Amino acid sequence: MKYRHEWKHEITAFDVLCLRRRLSAVMQPDPHASNGRYLVRSLYFDDLRDQALQDKLNGVSRREKFRLRCYNGDDSYLVLEKKSKLGGLCAKEQARLTRPQAEALLQGNPAALQDSPDPLVQELCAKMRTRGLRPKTIVDYTREPFVFSPGHVRVTLDYNIRTGLQSTDFFNFRCPTVPAGDTAAILEVKWDEYLPTVIRDLVQLPATRSSAFSKYAACRVYG
Repeated sequence: MKYRHEWKHEITAFDVLCLRRRLSAVMQPDPHASNGRYLVRSLYFDDLRDQALQDKLNGVSRREKFRLRCYNGDDSYLVLEKKSKLGGLCAKEQARLTRPQAEALLQGNPAALQDSPDPLVQELCAKMRTRGLRPKTIVDYTREPFVFSPGHVRVTLDYNIRTGLQSTDFFNFRCPTVPAGDTAAILEVKWDEYLPTVIRDLVQLPATRSSAFSKYAACRVYG
């Protein structure tokens, strides 16, 4: 598991407009994006004590969370992810799931995935059995991703962040959602060993500072 550096900034809608022009002049759009953007839907898991949420709110340096994710409302490409944090570093592990496998997780039935050879799937299933991990809430947002080869840099603009409240109806793309708090958008910058100066300069904005914003925590504000 490889850790990467990560910055997050809460930004305004005007900042998004400025950054979009700056970044597109130097960086390349992510080849997976359609017209420069895509829709992300995540379903986060947490245990009976909301440990992932509490670790984030309490500023625990080493923490993790599991989520199920799809893009643009397409249930043919489903990904289980584990996001690990260690101070200002982050790492992500992934495993592809079929829709029946995903539905078994949504129903709290890890036994249905006991034959999966993937270690990440097995880890989630074990924690569902021993710690009571269960789906908690849906998080929707729009993402504009940019990439830059030197430093393996990825910059994303995330906005229209919405929560499904306590809904876990992941495959219902018409389920009601509401805005997640007052944050207009999030700038995320990830890189490996070094961040090129040109990118560092591009993402500088007045009156912003690095933060530990969590979409999951923001979307749990209602319960």
